[in-house]
Amino acid sequence: MINRLQLLRNVGQFESVAAGAKIPLARLSLIYAENARGKTTLAAILRSLKTGDPLPIAERRRLAALHPPHVVIECDGGPPLAVFQNNAWNRSLPSIIIFDDNFIDQNVHSGLSIESDHRQRLHELILGERGIDLNRDLQQLVARVEEHNRTLRARSDAIPAAVRGALSVDDFCTLQPRDDIDSAIQEAERAHSGALEQVAIRNAATFESLTLPDFDVDAISALLNRDLAALNTAAAERVHAHLLSLGEGGEAWLAGGMNRLPPVQDGGVAPCPFCTQDLAGSPVIEHYRAYFSEAYVGLKNALKNERDAIERQHGGDPVAAFERGFRVWSERRQFWSRFCDVPDVSLDTGEIARAWRMAREVVLVLLRAKQAAPLEQRALSGEERAALAEFDARRADVAALNERFQSVNGKVALVKERAAAGDRVTLASDVARLKAVKARHGVDLDTLCTAYLAEKGAKATTEALRDRVRIALDQYRATVFPAYQTAINIYLQRFNAGFRLDSVNSINTRGGSSCIYNVIINNETITIAGTNPAIGVPAFRNTLSAGDRSTLALAFFFASLDQDQALAGRIVVIDDPITSMDEHRSLTTVQEMRRLSERTAQVIVLSHDKPFLCRLWEGTDPDQRVALELARDGAGSTVRAWDVHQDSITEHDRRHALLRQHLDAAMPNSRLVVVAIRPVIEAFLRVAYPEHFPPGTLLGPFRRLCEDCLGSPQEILDQDDIRDLSDLTEYANRFHHDTNPAWETEYINDAQLLGFVRRTLNFVKR
Repeated sequence: MINRLQLLRNVGQFESVAAGAKIPLARLSLIYAENARGKTTLAAILRSLKTGDPLPIAERRRLAALHPPHVVIECDGGPPLAVFQNNAWNRSLPSIIIFDDNFIDQNVHSGLSIESDHRQRLHELILGERGIDLNRDLQQLVARVEEHNRTLRARSDAIPAAVRGALSVDDFCTLQPRDDIDSAIQEAERAHSGALEQVAIRNAATFESLTLPDFDVDAISALLNRDLAALNTAAAERVHAHLLSLGEGGEAWLAGGMNRLPPVQDGGVAPCPFCTQDLAGSPVIEHYRAYFSEAYVGLKNALKNERDAIERQHGGDPVAAFERGFRVWSERRQFWSRFCDVPDVSLDTGEIARAWRMAREVVLVLLRAKQAAPLEQRALSGEERAALAEFDARRADVAALNERFQSVNGKVALVKERAAAGDRVTLASDVARLKAVKARHGVDLDTLCTAYLAEKGAKATTEALRDRVRIALDQYRATVFPAYQTAINIYLQRFNAGFRLDSVNSINTRGGSSCIYNVIINNETITIAGTNPAIGVPAFRNTLSAGDRSTLALAFFFASLDQDQALAGRIVVIDDPITSMDEHRSLTTVQEMRRLSERTAQVIVLSHDKPFLCRLWEGTDPDQRVALELARDGAGSTVRAWDVHQDSITEHDRRHALLRQHLDAAMPNSRLVVVAIRPVIEAFLRVAYPEHFPPGTLLGPFRRLCEDCLGSPQEILDQDDIRDLSDLTEYANRFHHDTNPAWETEYINDAQLLGFVRRTLNFVKR
């Protein structure tokens, strides 16, 4: 509630007004002011107090004032007092609701037109605070969704289209990571390459087995250690000594010679084939026979066979074949590695060949030496064993690699099978998608995609909130708009308006929610919607009078108050509500305002129409009302108490009171008393006999009409009343300018005047 207007300084017509601090406002506060005395300014001050917006006051700064506006108002919500100073309020009073030209211009119409802004604000007016909160929440959520969309577009543009390929941003960002992405890409690329080279793959050979022959070191060692078991040690030493004496090739010479000895006959000894000398007495011949026996020949053959085998298995052709096989491996690996995993060909063929040759030479040298001295046992030296061991290690490497390549043949078979059945387009798509997965989860793009998905998730959350609020708002509208239409039509009926509203509905537009409705006049529909009708077509501007438009605005206002759940705590300010209204509508307005003052915390009415305010004053609780006046004070205005009772007295009341006072004591100016007699009688007759004494009727013709009707069923006055009326009229005409030009100088006898005053008061009591 607003309790006092403590100070109005440098605002509009108010230079420095503190008189209002002494006048407490009441639940019903009436403020009278002539035009241009400050009603609109006071309404603007209260509007600024409601919202805290300084503009309504700042734009009304008093012209030529040296200091800025300063306003102090005692109202609810304090202490402190509500103070406007330095272009700002220390607090606001949101419970204020104001009806004035600004309300009409904002919510209903501007002049003759209804614009989209009017429909949007009317929509808010109908919704009330709860609906406005829902609608505001909805609009904020819609704006947030648009902001999400802008952010998503920016974040989408930051993700290169070349990296996404055929994928949308959403599909790209939702790709799941894979730990095996690199191998998966390689596998997919190989499958795709295989599909592209089906013929080459079908005709390509697999990996052949490639191995190195081994050296049987144990067998070679055993061969090198073989001797003749039948030859004793002494004989062997003697033969050996003799062979040494023969020099190089001696053993072969003797072996050849022993082959030429003729067979032994009868236990004798054949002669020497060279000199035919009898060998029976030779001490070494039997040793030679034991030495160069079949065992000797077998040993020699074994050595020869081993050398031949070594030459055959480890000679030039096997080495060349190995090198050719290795080159084939390398070539086939280069081909098949494009389609499957193939081990690297990491062998050093030069080193293998070197180790192979060295091992071969070691064995051959040993075998040749053994052949030269078959009975001489030989053992592998450490160096010779090392050469053979090195080759064996190289051979093991080749064997291991060969095993791996043979296992690749299974993969090669699978590649051939897949290549024959592969779909190039599908496989290319698989490659592209896997590469997109890898790119998506790279450091840079992962940051961009994470930001995009986070924004998308935030948008989804906002959209869910928006949808819930929209449903709540639609449900609320479905209840409040029909109720509002009913309420406003009730008020239009009370205001005796010749029209009503229909189809009061809410629509959603890009600019926000809006209200549309139809005005029904004489059963004709005029649509108040989003577009202005063409010239010449019935419309708001040409079918409603100024009074109708004012009535519509006031009906909107009262109907909106009916929808306000917090009306009991509201301070309702109404500025000039009956502008352009007919008399019958102003009376209804008075009645509605009286009812309104009983339902709110406070009603403040500002008007330049005294009779309207006086009627509003009448019939209200004296303890709940107060009246103020904005009166001229020099070049500005001030606030003072207003005596409504005094201004409620009519001229007839004053004249009647003057006659009554003269009965008690002679009035100082008796001419005022005598002049009042005729108007008092005329006023009485207009009320008592309105059908016979309408406005403008003179007393003489009325008296003659009464005489003509005397004694008839249409009798107006009886004979005594007619005589009294005739006497009173004759006396009063002496002091009336129409019947006596010298009325101002006519002599007045006080005793005579007193008698006629008494007779007049008695006549008007009938």
